[in-house]
Amino acid sequence: MSRRQEAGTPRRLELDQVLFGSALALLLVGIVMVTSASITTADRSLDAPFHYVIRQLAFAGMGTLIGIALIAMPTRWWEALGVVALGAALLLLLAVLVPGIGHTVNGSTRWIPLGPVALQVSEPARLLFLIYLASYLVRHQAAVRESLSAFMRPLGIAAIACLLLLAEPDFGAATVLLATVIGVMLLGGARWRDFALVSVITGGVLVALAIASPYRMDRITGFLDPFADPFDSGFQLTQSLIAIGRGEIFGVGLGNSVQKLFYLPEAHTDFVFAVLAEEMGLVGVIALIALYGTVVWRALAIGRAAVAAGLGFQAYLAFGIGLWLGLQASVNMGVNMGLLPTKGLTLPLLSYGGSSLLVSIAAIALLLRIHHETQRAGVPQAPVLKEVRRGARR
Repeated sequence: MSRRQEAGTPRRLELDQVLFGSALALLLVGIVMVTSASITTADRSLDAPFHYVIRQLAFAGMGTLIGIALIAMPTRWWEALGVVALGAALLLLLAVLVPGIGHTVNGSTRWIPLGPVALQVSEPARLLFLIYLASYLVRHQAAVRESLSAFMRPLGIAAIACLLLLAEPDFGAATVLLATVIGVMLLGGARWRDFALVSVITGGVLVALAIASPYRMDRITGFLDPFADPFDSGFQLTQSLIAIGRGEIFGVGLGNSVQKLFYLPEAHTDFVFAVLAEEMGLVGVIALIALYGTVVWRALAIGRAAVAAGLGFQAYLAFGIGLWLGLQASVNMGVNMGLLPTKGLTLPLLSYGGSSLLVSIAAIALLLRIHHETQRAGVPQAPVLKEVRRGARR
């Protein structure tokens, strides 16, 4: 029996306890912070102080069921469905732009209503695209390392997906998707010169898009000097910086944030990090960053072990998930601290939002399944990520 066949036979679950524990800690911290950040707003606007946390708990329960199902499924099934996953991702991104299907909030059409909930299509589309990309790299390993056209093919499809995201508009999701795809291609053995060429072109396009849109330019200029207009374009970032500054070393105490009391917009979604920093201080922020760092480290280590086991699809998918979660968390925290322009990205596993939470849990479940399969293939889990590109070229 081959290693790949052996990886699909049912046996005792080999759980990556470090990854599982870190992800669970982030999920629990998120529930606590969503409760703290939303209770006043929900009480005032909905007369139901626990409205958002109850929904978050429900989404966490749904995500757990989805995660259990994904852990039980051999990843070779997803490899076989790579092209189908791409079609589903593009269909979601197209559907949300169809009048009567997509739901518009604050000028952005990013959601498809599904009864009592709304699906933010960029979240599942991102994971589906990574599944396609991993399957593509397995099928075209040699060509990607030797041919510019093979390198550009998935990037061209990613560019189409990014254009659809920009039409919503969702500049942040487009940036994260494109950066993650380029990173996975590089780990897949793509030539540095191809990577440099695409990076220059991509950077130029992103700059042109920002300059061409007054909306995006306002966000950029507000990010550079939020206190120049603290009551309009710089209001959200100004309030976020005040919250983070108030936290100092040990924070003002759980539940004692002032900025969440109708000062900081989106306190339980995009800016939940600022509330955490205010209530838990620098100590809490460092602990949070450590948890995200651990998740990314384990994802990359799992990918490296999959390379050693000869499980190419699993390796590329693990690398993609690790890069995506790390990049999105970094961008969200950077936005909250005024280091990056406002992107509208959630903090994975922490921010309120059903689509983000469900997809984040699904991504962790896929990592746990990949770890299980590499362990059953007889390859010890790599403690650190070393020589990834060398392993990917084998």
